[in-house]
Order: sequence, then C-alpha cells, then structure tokens
Amino acid sequence: MIKKVLCFSNRACLSCRNRQLIIRIVDPATGKPCEHTRPIEDIGVIVIENNQVTLSAYLMSSLLENKVALIICDDRHMPAGLMLPLNGNCEQSERFDAQISASLPLKKQLWQQTVAMKIRNQAAVLTHANGTETGNMLAWASKVRSGDPDNLEGRAAAYYWRNLFTEYPGFVRRQDGDDPNSLLNYGYAIVRAIIARCLVASGLMPTLGIHHSNKYNAYCLADDIMEPYRPYVDMMVLDILRKYRLAPKVSKETKQQILTIPSMDVRMGRLTRPLMIAASMTTASLAKCFLGESRKLVYPTIEIQD
Repeated sequence: MIKKVLCFSNRACLSCRNRQLIIRIVDPATGKPCEHTRPIEDIGVIVIENNQVTLSAYLMSSLLENKVALIICDDRHMPAGLMLPLNGNCEQSERFDAQISASLPLKKQLWQQTVAMKIRNQAAVLTHANGTETGNMLAWASKVRSGDPDNLEGRAAAYYWRNLFTEYPGFVRRQDGDDPNSLLNYGYAIVRAIIARCLVASGLMPTLGIHHSNKYNAYCLADDIMEPYRPYVDMMVLDILRKYRLAPKVSKETKQQILTIPSMDVRMGRLTRPLMIAASMTTASLAKCFLGESRKLVYPTIEIQD
C-alpha cells in the first residue's frame, strides 16, 4: 500500500487515540474547533511546517513504532530535521554487522552503480525537458569505474545543470542559490526522508555511507542511495515551472505538487511502482549486497518515450 505524506502548515494539535492520528484544528469557515482522524499505519511521512503545531509524546512513539518519518521545518518552511525509529527490522543486528564490515571494494562497486544510474536518469531528464544532446552523458555513465575515481558524476552534473533550466540563464545549483533552488531543496528533503525511512525498515543504518562520509551528517547512506532519485525531483520542478506555470519558489501550491513525489510512478525493470515502493526495493537490494546475497543494486530508471 502507498503510504501517505501529510503536511501541516497551519496551527494544529496532533495526538493519538486507538492507533489513529487525531488532528485538532480550528475550522477556517466557522471559527470553531474540529477534529479529523487518519490511520497511522497509512502514513509514511509527516512534515511539520508551523511552529504552532503541537505533538503528544504518545503520538511520536506511535509514529516511530509504525516507521513514520517525521520532518520538522525551520522558520523559512524548509526541512531542518528528521526523526526515525531506532529499531526498524527484526534482523537489524545482523544487518548492522554486515553493513559495518562491508569491504571497501564492495562499497566502491555500489557507488559505481549508483553514479552510473544517476547519470543515465539525468540524461533522460535532459532529453525529456529540452531535447538536449546526451550522448556524452550516456558515454560517461558507461565509463564510470569502481568508486568513480574520474569524478564522472561531477562532470555530468556540470553539463546537466548548465542545460536543464533554460528559462533561467546562468542558473547554478546551490543549496542557498537563487530559485528554483528552494524547490529542489524541498523536493530532495522529501526524497531523503523516504530513503532514510526505507533504510531503517530494511535494517540498515542511514548514517554509515558507501561514499558520503561527513562526520556531521547523520544520513550519509541516505544521501548516497537517493542520488538516482534526484532527477525525479528535477522533473517535478520542471512540471511546476512549465506545466503548472507556478512561481519558482516554495509556496502552498508548489508544495502540493512536490508532496506527490512519493506516489509518482517509476520504472523498476519491467515493473511500474510508486516511488516510495521503489525506494523500499532499492534499500532491500542494498541489504542483500551487504549480506553477500547479491552484488547489484536495484534502482528505478527514467525511460525516454518517443
């Protein structure tokens, strides 16, 4: 079943009763208090954007028990923190051991697969978006070596961002850059939370990466595994700008579109699955690699339609 993403941008009181999320708000039409319920088992991600939203301790415990990723936003309404359960899989101890003892050659091979798929998906987005020549990117993807010592990921990224947002000449992809960077940041934060949640559910530690290793980053592995998923956010942002003709900034309207990313259909081999389900398939394949049961990561592919 596809888990839902709930976003709270206005004042609300959240609690739990009978395994239900209880949402108490003031009805804007009548000005009177009202109550809504949602089954916690149906929720995958909750985004808290308003500092006047309150949550009970029992609710937070219930969310963790059901592996719900809880995202807290800052005063700019950008995701600032993520809460995940400590115990997400019945074989967690064994998988932690396998992840910790993974050899450097294995991690380099996994990063090679990750970078190659990211570049292929970026090439597909460029072709879809602008009909840009991507033969060079596909060539780079086929030449990625174990650990990507030639930094083909960086070379592809420079070409990709230079040619993607043609409506914004001189666009530079930076965390604190000009819009539509804020839309990209918001979408990436949602995908990061989804990947982190799926890693925990697969019995893995989101902290220990296969490539990223910043000691101040608690989600290095999530940042590694989400790389081939980033182009799906890019496609969504392009739709926001072109199809829906919305302003290139984080707003109520743009967030409504971005929060549909978890239910976006993606191709996993011959199968079509919602992105959130695809992410769980990816993290499950990663766990198998760490356990020595496989050497191949399963990633979604963006296919070019004629």
